[in-house]
Amino acid sequence: MARFETRNLRELPKLRDGLSYLYFDHGRIEQQDSSIALIGAPKEGGVPLEVIAVPAAALAVLMLGPGTTVTHAAIKALAENGCSVLWTGEEGQRFYAQGTGETRSAARVLKQAQAAASPEQHLRTVLRLYRMRFSESLPANLTLQQLRGREGVRVRDAYARLGRETGVSWKGRLYRRDQWQQADPINRAISAGNASLYGVVHAGVVSMGFSPALGFIHTGKQLSFVYDIADLYKLDTVLPVAFACVAEGAEQVESRVRKMLREHFQQVRLLERLSTDLLRLFDLDPSEADPWAGDAAAPGDLWDGDGHSVGGGRAWDEPRDDSLASDHSPDDPRF
Repeated sequence: MARFETRNLRELPKLRDGLSYLYFDHGRIEQQDSSIALIGAPKEGGVPLEVIAVPAAALAVLMLGPGTTVTHAAIKALAENGCSVLWTGEEGQRFYAQGTGETRSAARVLKQAQAAASPEQHLRTVLRLYRMRFSESLPANLTLQQLRGREGVRVRDAYARLGRETGVSWKGRLYRRDQWQQADPINRAISAGNASLYGVVHAGVVSMGFSPALGFIHTGKQLSFVYDIADLYKLDTVLPVAFACVAEGAEQVESRVRKMLREHFQQVRLLERLSTDLLRLFDLDPSEADPWAGDAAAPGDLWDGDGHSVGGGRAWDEPRDDSLASDHSPDDPRF
């Protein structure tokens, strides 16, 4: 049987160096060389739209909307290049499924799980997340409830200020998911922008080796940690772009704000900030290597109690003979 060749993840660009995201609907995605091509749906008369080549290795997330067809070869190319794939609703408003990221080590998600499971570490992480939202230094003795109150004031003031600066009427954050078109343009623009931000953050969280479900401020949903991290950037990315978009016109705000945000995310180097903040949140060393980055088939370790582990890929009922497979090869005859 042919061996499945996997990509050495050390060959790929770092998350912080990549493009942010692309949204694509009503078309076909195929493999093109080692990357992918986006093929638009046919126009009237059966003439297809322009074929667009996309460098998958430099893309953090590809959001697939309704009417999208993707080949197996294209998904394989995206996965091998470390690009996360999200299947979403129209304009990226709903999340249905996800593909994989570009790490094979579980070290970071284990650190995250430890912090989530310990009441003391959980509270410490919540307080740190709230403080990371503020540009100014806050008193060290503020309680969780006081920080939450200050955050509410910060958000309320941001809405009011942006409304005054752009001339966009702001009546409050009012919309219903089942009555999307009845919401005013600014609320639709903010919701569409938030969906794009969640997609980028989701891709970053998975690519960096964390779990999107293990939240700290948010809890109970599979994307709780995505919401935690997205809230670090929402007020200085989504909100100003959404208000600026509506100030230019109320037509097609969803698609326009998504395009404006893609450029804005690149300008503010959002992915670089995201990778730095994720590591800082858990006091992790950015230089720590992924031991499985170069070989996905290499055996993992075995838990040995008290936070320790021993090497896997061997039988422990007999003395170790390192001459058999010093590199933990899956071809070791003992398996």
